[in-house]
Amino acid sequence: MLRLDHLAISASNLADGVAAVEAALGVTLAPGGQHPLMATHNRLLGLGDIYLEVIAIDADAPAPAHPRWFDLDHFAGRPRLTNWIAACDDLEAALAVLPTGVGEPEQLARGDLRWRMAVPEDGHLPFDGACPALIEWQGSAHPAQRLPESGVRLDWLEIATPDAAALNQMLSGLFDDSRVRIVSGAAKTMRAQFSTPNGPRVIA
Repeated sequence: MLRLDHLAISASNLADGVAAVEAALGVTLAPGGQHPLMATHNRLLGLGDIYLEVIAIDADAPAPAHPRWFDLDHFAGRPRLTNWIAACDDLEAALAVLPTGVGEPEQLARGDLRWRMAVPEDGHLPFDGACPALIEWQGSAHPAQRLPESGVRLDWLEIATPDAAALNQMLSGLFDDSRVRIVSGAAKTMRAQFSTPNGPRVIA
């Protein structure tokens, strides 16, 4: 069974992404860290049981010899919600029932956080990126437990894709979260509504 773990907002540079999210939600993001394997870095926001990350290429890190996750090598334009990440207890078992292209397991760590993540060979997830990325946390440590209380919670996440029927069928019996809806759309887009100390806010 998969469960919603976190949302990713991609940005051409981290400062712009953080500024856009803080302006949209009216709260301050917490520190994140670096991902040397992918030459990316992030900032985080706790959402109770899940969290949000703003992620961008780290220009000060050596470029990897492989494509970065979330197709960041081809990202352009304004900071925006691009990916959703689902957690599982057995990454190989989850990959076995999902389509080819979700990725191969990579071992990652930051401080005492340990996790494995499925990263597509070309960095691009199936269904034009509408498919969830898969993560398997190792041990009890999880970012959502450590982030300061923000007063922000996810109301709903909407993923629009021309392949909504196929994606819904693929996830049937594997993922069930009333906050997440996959709908038909002309192109892959994502938007989410959050309850905040400043009222409901939408990020797309």
